[in-house]
Amino acid sequence: MKSTPLSINESAMLLKKTVIIAIFAAVAVVLSIVESLIPVNLSVPGAKLGLANIMVLTCLFFLRGRDAMTLIVLKTVLTAMIFGTFSSFLFSLFGALFSFVVMYGLLKISGKRLSLIGISIAGGVAHNIGQLTAASIIFKTSSIFYYLPALLLTGIVTGVLIGIAVRYLVPSLSKLSLFAGFTD
Repeated sequence: MKSTPLSINESAMLLKKTVIIAIFAAVAVVLSIVESLIPVNLSVPGAKLGLANIMVLTCLFFLRGRDAMTLIVLKTVLTAMIFGTFSSFLFSLFGALFSFVVMYGLLKISGKRLSLIGISIAGGVAHNIGQLTAASIIFKTSSIFYYLPALLLTGIVTGVLIGIAVRYLVPSLSKLSLFAGFTD
């Protein structure tokens, strides 16, 4: 199968997109490292601030779902290599995938009319459900879902915080020439 050569304009946009994904992945990993240094005790096993999700939601806003999925895989693999065990990798992967599906679906359905805070809350809740699903598979029990009410609450709170951050980040990034052509 023959591939059609890209025009200079298409090549430039592809390069910009690749640079954006790489920057977002690097920032997501750094945010994960910073988060690990913050002494926050949410008193719920598995609950975290989820600062790296700022970059995932921002990526979903500017780029395609496939690009955000690339970012998620990069972020998950890199942070697992830095911090984790295989089980923590699975928790992170399941949470990220559940969150991605929900946030991507809401953005697709709403055409960016839904609030970034609302989408972030839904993503935070979905992330926690994904983590519990991974835990129930690893530990071979569904009784782990008794954490669900507490994790839903933390997902809502952290979702609000992440959504507020993204609400301020998107307009700021939109002003940069790197993002020209990626905004509506």
